[in-house]
Amino acid sequence: MADLISDGKTRVVWLSTCANINAPTVAELNAGADYTKRITPDGLKTDPTTADVDTSSLASRFDTKTVGRVGYDNELTFKRGDNPTDDAPYSTLKYGVSGFLVVRRGVDFATAWTVGQKCEVYPTTCGEPQNSSPAANEVMKFVSPMKITDPPATAATVA
Repeated sequence: MADLISDGKTRVVWLSTCANINAPTVAELNAGADYTKRITPDGLKTDPTTADVDTSSLASRFDTKTVGRVGYDNELTFKRGDNPTDDAPYSTLKYGVSGFLVVRRGVDFATAWTVGQKCEVYPTTCGEPQNSSPAANEVMKFVSPMKITDPPATAATVA
């Protein structure tokens, strides 16, 4: 048995529109802005949170719980670019901008979008970009906090 290494096997695309988040099309994904090369190696954060629902009663001697609402705490850390093309995430993902964050995992980055591939689609509105503090021997970076506006499709299939 071999482990799946994540290096070079993630792709992140920003879409302005998506007709069906459960089945984004190859054409939509190819028309999107591929920001993968601008994201730092540890800069993709799509963390789900699940709330607790207390199911214990007045008679309980033990606290019991079940799962409640699910939410996502998404943010991307980008490298800034020294030209308009390389700095597109910084100039595009501004406060209040809405779109769809699409993430494909486990497939070589260079592999073209293909019908049947699995991906995650997050309906998103961007928060205020956060410039990272300067540091020696590092590229200039910023963080784009993303608010999930509708339930995401975390097991979407490319159509």
